[in-house]
Amino acid sequence: MDMDYEKIGLKVGLEIHQQLNTSEKLFCGCKPELFKEEPEITFLRRLRPTQSELGQIDRAAYFEFQKGVKILYEANKTTSCLVEMDEEPPHSLNIEAVEIALTVAMMVKAKTVSEIHVMRKTVIDGSNTTGFQRTCVIALDGGIKVGEKSIPIQHIGLEEDAARKMGEEDNIIRYRIDRLGIPLIEAATAPVIRSPEEAQQVALAIGGIFRATGKVIRGLGTIRQDVNISIPKGALIEIKGVQELELISLVVEYEVQRQLNLIKISEELRKLGAKEEEIIEEFFDVTDIFKQTKGKVIQKALEQNQQVLAVKLPKFKGFLKRELMPNFRLGTEMADRARFWGKVGGIFHTDELPAYGITTEEVEKLRTAVNAEEQDAIIFVADNLENARDALKAVAKRAREAIRGVPEETRAPNSDGTTRYMRPRPGAARMYPETDIPPTQITEDYIKKISSNLPEFLEQKLQRLMSEYELNQKLAKQVLDSEYGELFEVIAKEISVSPTTVAAFLTETLKALKREGIQIEKVSENQIREIFKHVSIGELTKEAISDVVVWLSKHEDKSLQEAIEGTGLRLLSEEELKKIIDDAIKNSKDLIEKSGAKTFGPLMGMVMKEARGKADPNTVSALIKKKLEQLERKLGQRFN
Repeated sequence: MDMDYEKIGLKVGLEIHQQLNTSEKLFCGCKPELFKEEPEITFLRRLRPTQSELGQIDRAAYFEFQKGVKILYEANKTTSCLVEMDEEPPHSLNIEAVEIALTVAMMVKAKTVSEIHVMRKTVIDGSNTTGFQRTCVIALDGGIKVGEKSIPIQHIGLEEDAARKMGEEDNIIRYRIDRLGIPLIEAATAPVIRSPEEAQQVALAIGGIFRATGKVIRGLGTIRQDVNISIPKGALIEIKGVQELELISLVVEYEVQRQLNLIKISEELRKLGAKEEEIIEEFFDVTDIFKQTKGKVIQKALEQNQQVLAVKLPKFKGFLKRELMPNFRLGTEMADRARFWGKVGGIFHTDELPAYGITTEEVEKLRTAVNAEEQDAIIFVADNLENARDALKAVAKRAREAIRGVPEETRAPNSDGTTRYMRPRPGAARMYPETDIPPTQITEDYIKKISSNLPEFLEQKLQRLMSEYELNQKLAKQVLDSEYGELFEVIAKEISVSPTTVAAFLTETLKALKREGIQIEKVSENQIREIFKHVSIGELTKEAISDVVVWLSKHEDKSLQEAIEGTGLRLLSEEELKKIIDDAIKNSKDLIEKSGAKTFGPLMGMVMKEARGKADPNTVSALIKKKLEQLERKLGQRFN
């Protein structure tokens, strides 16, 4: 969709977080790594919101508490200790992480603080055993240049990463605390970004600065981008945890679409006379209407002695099926709220009926039972009484918000760039001082020491990549922008393979494989290095690299040797190649007699069809030419 984002008045701010590659976690001596084995330790908790220093409870924390869930934490002794379990106070702030953050701060010309104070940020979704996340400001008021535009960097910070969610059953969520406490660096921009493409470019530039330190962890889940989006007449929406850089522009584009459509719906509803005070929490028990229904979801609920409750939404007919984003409607937003607040599987609404086994007759009886007029919509759910009531309360609230306009909220990204409701926007009540960690002094001498040893800037690196490795500008830029930039230099320096070949594979080929759905993140950088080593010593061909990577992505924990055997891409010996060539010539006698000088091309094609990925084309070409020269001498005719 073509939009004039400047005219719309779009404002975007980014918060980029990336894990740091330190020897210890941020507040203890545990290793900052993940484990795959079964946990050695488990413990069960339920977290509760606490009041701030002003006696306030953060609404986002209260929302999480209302879910009523318990958290089962999983740990092992290598990656977690009593600090992660909240059974021991945190240790001192990791100075190695502080030094990396200060390096980034100086690279963006930010003003470093003289004293680092750790704060607590209330988080009770279970991702932290303490009920809060520890965070601190390292520097303020920096900036970077992206294209011709200056982008203010409001602050550089450090915080601890959260535990990772492993699953959810009934009212118990499982979190593994190996990731909890891994240092995260954060860079937050001012809301001066004016288009989806610019948002992506800025995120890329900040990520490049992080990577330039050589001290960040790479791979899926190690970098997360929070995107704050607002437009006039809309609302400030935080989209939390975008992991794919390529999704940022799409996330912004779709959120603008969503807000514009919500604004339009609000205007139309008010024009029809819809009023917030007319959406009341009057819930009708319509179970009897569906006693004989053929709708399978409702049938199943009634078999479990559950009820069907309905709420009327005056003037909402037709609006629940209005599209906000691709494959995402206002009714979808209602369903998201119902699922979160009521723990129901979903909702039914009259804009989509009759369908799902629900008949026209049942819909008419439903409209009569709730006293609905022609312009009204009805939403109903089938669940236990408490869940159904909570779900419809959330639906009624979301309907009142739809009349008002765009509600402020935190949303989570989907894999296609659309988003879903996550929780209310947090307020100021969620931050308060951490009393267990003393302030860390940052002296001028310390700052001078770090500033004298800063890594090279991106423009300097671009020129060096072009001159040192003889890459053209396009390929050098691709390497610079790639998450494999450091790996490229390691391979290009250590291994005798053309730097251009390495650069093209790490940027263009891997990106193409990812578009095809290959999970390239499952192939480690060490495995990629080993693949190129095998190419350099003649045990793999360049053509085989992609196939080997694809095989390894589908067979975690397998060796490169197993991959070579599994793909059947073991390099053919010269004797094996000669046999394939002899067979091709034997099967092409008629072609050789008729085509004479045009024989080489077809023969090359036949041999490479069988030997592709298992033989170097130059070697095949030389062997075919040698064989044809022998035939020439024998038959007195030219073939190549």
